[in-house]
Amino acid sequence: MTAESRQDRVKRVTAASVKALAEDKRTEVAFSPGNQNVTGLTVRLPTPTLRVPPEELARLRGAADASALRLRYHDDKIHDRFKPAGSQEAEAVFDAVEQARVEALGSRRLAGVAENLTLLLDERGRSRGYANVAERAEVPLNDALGLLVREKLTDRDLPPAVKPAADLWRGELTEKLHGRLDDLPELMEDQKAFARALRDIMGMLDIAPPPDRDVDDEEERQDDGEDEAEQPSDDSPDDAGREDSGEDMPSGGDSQEFDGDVDSMESGSTEGSEDLVPGTGDETPAGPSERDHNQQDQDERRTAYHAYTPAYDEVVEAADLCDPDELGRLRTQLDMQLANLQGVVTRLANRLQRRLMAKQQRSWDFDLEEGYLDSARLTRIVIDPFQPLSYKWEKDTDFKDTVVSLLIDNSGSMRGRPITIAAISADILAHTLERCGVKVEILGFTTRAWKGGLARDKWVQDGKPANPGRLNDLRHIVYKSADAPWRRARRNLGLMLREGLLKENIDGEALSWAHDRLIARQEQRRILMVISDGAPVDDATLSVNPGNYLERHLRQVIEYIETRSPVELLAIGIGHDVTRYYRRAVTIVDAEELGGAMLQNLADLFDEQPGIRKPPLS
Repeated sequence: MTAESRQDRVKRVTAASVKALAEDKRTEVAFSPGNQNVTGLTVRLPTPTLRVPPEELARLRGAADASALRLRYHDDKIHDRFKPAGSQEAEAVFDAVEQARVEALGSRRLAGVAENLTLLLDERGRSRGYANVAERAEVPLNDALGLLVREKLTDRDLPPAVKPAADLWRGELTEKLHGRLDDLPELMEDQKAFARALRDIMGMLDIAPPPDRDVDDEEERQDDGEDEAEQPSDDSPDDAGREDSGEDMPSGGDSQEFDGDVDSMESGSTEGSEDLVPGTGDETPAGPSERDHNQQDQDERRTAYHAYTPAYDEVVEAADLCDPDELGRLRTQLDMQLANLQGVVTRLANRLQRRLMAKQQRSWDFDLEEGYLDSARLTRIVIDPFQPLSYKWEKDTDFKDTVVSLLIDNSGSMRGRPITIAAISADILAHTLERCGVKVEILGFTTRAWKGGLARDKWVQDGKPANPGRLNDLRHIVYKSADAPWRRARRNLGLMLREGLLKENIDGEALSWAHDRLIARQEQRRILMVISDGAPVDDATLSVNPGNYLERHLRQVIEYIETRSPVELLAIGIGHDVTRYYRRAVTIVDAEELGGAMLQNLADLFDEQPGIRKPPLS
């Protein structure tokens, strides 16, 4: 019998501690690459490395305790009833504070758990750079409020790596909330009462309305009636709630603590209805008057897409957003996860490479009267001097000089598995295409802040004029330029795993930016692949503009590229249907399918005759 390895021993002991802390023997513990999450009674934790150094063991213990406490003290039914809908920021705040509650309950009762969670929180703060922040825009509201609530509930000082982030918001939140945070410790044992108080607090911050008490009480009575009518079962109500939820709820020690439930925060926007010109009442409709035209022109000018100020937007190199040591650590983290997925994606990449190399192989026409002298046929002249010289000429190949641009959505809803696989797939794809002589650039798009940044602050200072347009600050990231070799840029892709980088997404301007970069290239064939997981979302912009403001602009940009630009556009949607935006698009349900979808669709494009638009992929 072989001796148990340190990795296996850590897994076994960690799984046992999770079950004990959760107080439910039915709890299942699985280990996989990525962040931890809780689904029903299943806890998924990051796979430890073979040697499990002390700092990694401390992070694993903290993640395990955070997940177990969520199973022990959290009810999904109550959470879903009070959770605000329609706002990504509001959902993130609600999730972060709820996770602070369950972790505080464990910290108050178990000193060892408190120490593990503190170490995890300190490590998260260091990875996000919160020890050196100087502006509130660098710290999302859900992070700040979650930290301040944790401080109140545990009655413990925050660790040094996150205290500066909390202090930046402390004065403003204390002034707005008028001491309401002091009421939360008395309510922390009652999730329902705590949720009601939290919704009131969010109402005071203008990020979510307070719950409707009458409707809530009626729903509670209905739930109680249903519970009484149900036959007894072996499962407790709490467990049934978790099993019925069916959602991946990332645990607080990792993503819930700062960013909330990022897999279910995608908030779609509805398409605006067309304006109808009222009739005159006559049998024959009259045409629009000059006054109608003037009014329509004014409406179009007022609602035309624009930014309130682009002064705070930035196009930044990935290496400038992170110090070299952290970038190296993030790349190592990506390589660890790459080991588990590389087999499947690499096989697909090799298949793509063979197809591309076959297209680039030289072929010749022989026995021509002019061209290059065919040395292989000189023996015929030696045998028969009267034979004419034979020439050859290389055939034209259909494979044109090509550049491919990968534009990756870096919004908060991509956090976790989707952004990890996007980074891995982009890494392998760039390396593969480079070997085939195809240049690749990798771009990302997000915003500098949640719910508006410096542009929104300026709009407020200017008196909040109507129809301000975009109110957030764009952050467009260059992970790899087309002319940079893959070996120099590979470290940059680890930045996608950095906590706090992924915020909101304004797809239309990002698509236009990537398109303009391709137009400036000299290659004969230019391909733009967009990887996203839904509609554009920016709470600050959508709260003061029409509901379809960002979506309408995205459609306009797509229509221009697809009908009037030489750039070939295709899109891959992760978990959300993007075929309603793009002519050539495919939607995948699971992020695991992303690598295959990227490679297959690029292979299909290279098999096409350039310039011929095919029908949609879906």
